[in-house]
Amino acid sequence: MDIEIIKVGMADLNSSRHPCMLTTLGLGSCVGVALYDSTSKVAGLAHVMLPSSEQAKNNSNIAKFADTAIVKLVDDMIKLGARKDRIVAKLAGGAQMFVFNQSSDLMRIGYRNVVASKEKLKLLNIPVISEDTGGNYGRTIELYSDDGRLMIKTIGFGIKQI
Repeated sequence: MDIEIIKVGMADLNSSRHPCMLTTLGLGSCVGVALYDSTSKVAGLAHVMLPSSEQAKNNSNIAKFADTAIVKLVDDMIKLGARKDRIVAKLAGGAQMFVFNQSSDLMRIGYRNVVASKEKLKLLNIPVISEDTGGNYGRTIELYSDDGRLMIKTIGFGIKQI
């Protein structure tokens, strides 16, 4: 069976029915939010850049922010046949790619992206069943619709599956 390969860009999101593989490249401080309904086999992926749309001057791209992207992704998946109470989440990314002299939380974008993603998922009652976040390295991820596995590829830290 041929599977559709769907590339999700930075500040982008997409969802699809089985058979498909959603992928996003170069997650640094950005967070990949992978959502999956195992019964309908509907998968969704968002490449979130920033934690909150409320702090941005230009928030027209809702896929850019954790608070708005996750809501949109869930809505899109429901339109494809997923049920919200069956959706589970996996997170990857949220690295601290640069070292700053000041330990201000404002500069810890990766950490803030992970926290904001978890908070929004908790509000929506979507459990985070696994994650590979933090560190100081980039990740490329692939979400497979047949079983919801998330493949994480790194440079220097190998390949893992969650």
